Formats: sequence, structure tokens, C-alpha cells
Amino acid sequence: MNITFNSVHFKADQKLEKFIYDKLEKIAKVHDGIIGFDITLKLENTETPANKTVDIRAKIRGYDAIAQKTAKTFEEAADEVMKALKKQLLKAKEKVRGN
Repeated sequence: MNITFNSVHFKADQKLEKFIYDKLEKIAKVHDGIIGFDITLKLENTETPANKTVDIRAKIRGYDAIAQKTAKTFEEAADEVMKALKKQLLKAKEKVRGN
């Protein structure tokens, strides 16, 4: 499984990348056709404290699941993205089984 990290407007530390990587390992068990993940971490230029955005694309044969969330911390945003991705992956898996 190929995982690429991209951080915009800052340098992500190892702890944050490991936190997200550990979550992705759990998500990868939901759907067995996952080829890889593209993760983008971004600091938005806003006045609000909720300015940290996590965008994850799960690459699956014939389908990409994409989720993006913004929160006060990257960890909080990553948790929300993982919930959204899990729903999409379960739905995609059901669709494959139904065909």
C-alpha cells in the first residue's frame, strides 16, 4: 500500500504522520482493494482557530474515496476524515459485492 504525505504551509512532524498512518492501517482493513492513500495537511489562512485541514484520498481500483475536514487540531480533523472515509469504503465494498 502506497501512502504519500503532503503538508502545505508547514512541516509536519513525525508524531502527526505516525498518528495518521496508524489510523490508515485500521481503515485499510475495511476494504481489501485499497491501492494507496494521498494525504494533504494544510494550514488555512483564516482568523478562526479551526484552521487545520486534513484531506485524504483512498485509491481503489475503479473508485477513489475522498474526504476533507477542518478542525482546531490536525488530530481532530484526521479523526473526522477517517469516519467519513470508513463510511465511503463500506459503501464501495457493498456495491462491489452487490454486482
